[in-house]
Amino acid sequence: MNMDELSEFERLLLEEEGYMPSNLRRGEIHNATILEIREREIIVDLNAKQDGIVRSEDLERLDDEFRSSLQVGEEVPVYILNPRDYDDNLIVSINMGLQRYDWERAYKLLESEEVDNVRVTGNNRGGILVRWRRLEGFIPSSHLTSAGYSGDRREAWNALIGQELVVKIIEVDQDRRRLIFSEREAQREWRAQQKARLLAELQEGDVVSGTVTGLRDFGAFVNLGGADGLIHVSELAWHRVDHPRDILKVGEEIDVYVLNLDRQSNRIALSRKRLLRDPWEDASSRYHEGQLIEGTVTNVVDFGAFVALDNGLEGLLHLSEMGDGSLKEPHSYVQKGDRLSLRISHLEPERRRVGFTQRWGTTEGEAEATATEDEPAPSSDSDEETESSE
Repeated sequence: MNMDELSEFERLLLEEEGYMPSNLRRGEIHNATILEIREREIIVDLNAKQDGIVRSEDLERLDDEFRSSLQVGEEVPVYILNPRDYDDNLIVSINMGLQRYDWERAYKLLESEEVDNVRVTGNNRGGILVRWRRLEGFIPSSHLTSAGYSGDRREAWNALIGQELVVKIIEVDQDRRRLIFSEREAQREWRAQQKARLLAELQEGDVVSGTVTGLRDFGAFVNLGGADGLIHVSELAWHRVDHPRDILKVGEEIDVYVLNLDRQSNRIALSRKRLLRDPWEDASSRYHEGQLIEGTVTNVVDFGAFVALDNGLEGLLHLSEMGDGSLKEPHSYVQKGDRLSLRISHLEPERRRVGFTQRWGTTEGEAEATATEDEPAPSSDSDEETESSE
């Protein structure tokens, strides 16, 4: 007799005649009370006409710790496997009852987007197999970040067996027994949580340590302990920085100044130059017009080259002040990174401007002669000549 194919009227007749427990259907979950724990089975009370039996094969599927913790009088969820078997027994499963609760928990985690732990149990061509609570799940290779992507992938995945991973549920289908996890999405969620924590703890003006994690045209990303902040290229140094890689390396540990915290968009703006001495603060006492100096070319443009002194002070060597002043374009004459011997042609600390020249002698002998003769320094009427990168 197939109980699942009976009509509701036939079920009622059988229940009345004692052939089938009332209110029990295959696939249902009921709470039951443990009446007796035997060596190979457990007897439970479902508040029905007949007690339920949990067989040994079901008990073996339970983890050892949970199975040994079961006691008479304890309430457990049971899944109705067969309302009446060949021996006229009511067969139930604690393992599947617990699994149904786990499926419900999985749906809640999918909705809340919380992260949880899984244990790696194996792998196949598409990814790794995991166990979450009492359910089997899967992490596709595209959602796996552990073990990296170099070398023998299968060997790396085998090394993960037995390990626990932090994951996020991305798909739940109980009918198909499909439970898909993502380690990649969990890490994104974890980073978002870490950034929220940092934003709550940090204050503008704080000085913290971090590790450079990425270099882009627009700036450098620095990890502050689970979350990244950005140093805009303009905040890397007092002088012009063409690209962050010119002064920083990935993996380098640096101190940074917390410039701005945007808690609505979860953005952390950092500065490196705020921890460096402003070269303009003592420019008047360190430099003067006509002084012979050395600097490094930081950028070459159509009208000249920007040059930074060793303390970060930066100014312009105009095309008209290069060489003998007859150059048509600067790119064939100087390159970024070149070291040049120059003179200061114009100095305006209050406007943060300085201009350089090569036409007014750049040798030590000429510098000594100029100092002896106390010749006045020429001034420049060109705005471009005195512009700095600031």
